[in-house]
Amino acid sequence: MRVMVLVKATPDSETGLFPEPWTSQMMAAMGRYNDALRDAGILIAADGLTPTSQGKRIAFDGADRAVIDGPFTPSRDQVAGFWLWDVRDMDEAVAWAKRCPNPMPGPSEIEIRPLHE
Repeated sequence: MRVMVLVKATPDSETGLFPEPWTSQMMAAMGRYNDALRDAGILIAADGLTPTSQGKRIAFDGADRAVIDGPFTPSRDQVAGFWLWDVRDMDEAVAWAKRCPNPMPGPSEIEIRPLHE
């Protein structure tokens, strides 16, 4: 079963700036976590995303298209990063997600969504 694991954005992630030494400590911990996912044969892809201020949306209405410039709000409804995993089931995905280092300096959330197979 493939799942998309979404790191939800926060007001901090939307600034694009994180405090030291938190950033280097988090990057090291996340590197070890990603290595464990890779070693377990679960990790397909992973990356962080820039703040939504650097993004664009395309709005569709019939044949019409409109480009909407970021930033997008509220930040908690945005995505700051992702993994694509291949797991046995949702229980395995949840178990791996619970092992993840906190990806933000404060409270944060990770969402797990199965892909259509």
